[in-house]
This record gives sequence, structure tokens and C-alpha cells, in this order.
Amino acid sequence: MTVLKASTNSKPSSLAGAIVASIRERGWVEVQSVGAGAVNQTMKAIAIGRGYVAPSGLDLVCYPAFEDITIDGEQRTALKMVVKKVNTIELK
Repeated sequence: MTVLKASTNSKPSSLAGAIVASIRERGWVEVQSVGAGAVNQTMKAIAIGRGYVAPSGLDLVCYPAFEDITIDGEQRTALKMVVKKVNTIELK
């Protein structure tokens, strides 16, 4: 399974490129974010990624969920975004 991890310092355009590359390879990707800044960068990256795939007749949809993870032995709650590609005709 492909899991990308975003942080407050993630560059949205770089993360968008990684999201789109994974989606083109597998059709979907999971992005984990812990904290408001990381979630913000993730959402910007998904929006940028939509622009990357739009010329080819595709769009991105995302499904948010919470996931309990362990970081340095400490339990945290991450926001998990499962991002999938769809044909733009499917959205109409």
C-alpha cells in the first residue's frame, strides 16, 4: 500500500506530484497528516494535483478518515485522505 506522509513543512507542489504519480501507477493513494499545518498542506496538494490531471479528463476525489498511529512510541491521531482518480464524466 502506498502511504504518503505530509508535514507542516511539505511543499504542496512536490506533494501534489507524488500524489499524482502514485495515482497514475495504482489509481489511488493514501496521504497521512498529523496536525493542522500538515492537513493544510495536504489539502493544497490535492487541489494542485487536480489541476495536474484535469487536462487528461481526470479528476481527484478524496475520502477523509481518522487513523490511530504511533510516532516515537506515542499514540497520535492522523487524518487519512484516500485520494482516487475518476473520469470527469463520472462526476456529472
